[in-house]
Amino acid sequence: MKKQIYTIAENRLIAADTYKLVLAGEGQVDGEFVHIDIPGYYLRRPFSVCDTDANGLTLLYKTVGEGTRKLAALPEGTELSVLTGLGRGFDEHACRKKALLVGGGLGAAPLYPLAKRLKAQGKDVTVVLGFNREEEIVLEREFKALCNTVSLSTLDGSAGIKGFVTDAIKALQPEYDCFYTCGPMVMMKAVCQLLKGPGEASLEERMGCGAGFCYGCSIRTAGGPRRVCKDGPVFKKEDILW
Repeated sequence: MKKQIYTIAENRLIAADTYKLVLAGEGQVDGEFVHIDIPGYYLRRPFSVCDTDANGLTLLYKTVGEGTRKLAALPEGTELSVLTGLGRGFDEHACRKKALLVGGGLGAAPLYPLAKRLKAQGKDVTVVLGFNREEEIVLEREFKALCNTVSLSTLDGSAGIKGFVTDAIKALQPEYDCFYTCGPMVMMKAVCQLLKGPGEASLEERMGCGAGFCYGCSIRTAGGPRRVCKDGPVFKKEDILW
């Protein structure tokens, strides 16, 4: 874990209630998520890393409460205190040749850097993304520019296949030797029950410290209690007790 100061280089609306936050700073970020100190609030907020390079990192977030609404109002040039190097991420080496990535809503964000790593290793990547409606779609162009196949589903049928991501998976019948998923818990449960073979899911829980000290994000697993922030957020599908 490392505490760093980043400067907001971009903070703009890109979809319904969804913002792209680019933080400028020195060095590529390690870890699955970061913990940001939003001015005026006692607890930091966790955000999945959507992309990172030598100049900083990119995050996607929705305005769902007072904290994220305050974050959305912060102008470019604002300095933020950020804890980096947090969380255990996806194991791209669990995939031999063909990977299936399944994202729901902003669960697409942490799958994007995973897709980049898998493609860099010469592996085929199929992506299935699900959203409530067309206005909420994010990262479609980025995934299509990178991956072999990208399929969309929306609950209202305004884009892609009408229905859930599981409907899109059934229609696509993708080939894979390992799958990776992130999104709402009910969606990931359905995906893990549908798909055969090895898979990993990135879970979300409310966090206090974000570094494993407070045990506030503990969940039950097949191996006993585990902390989402420290032992996860990524767990193998067979370890999760839904």
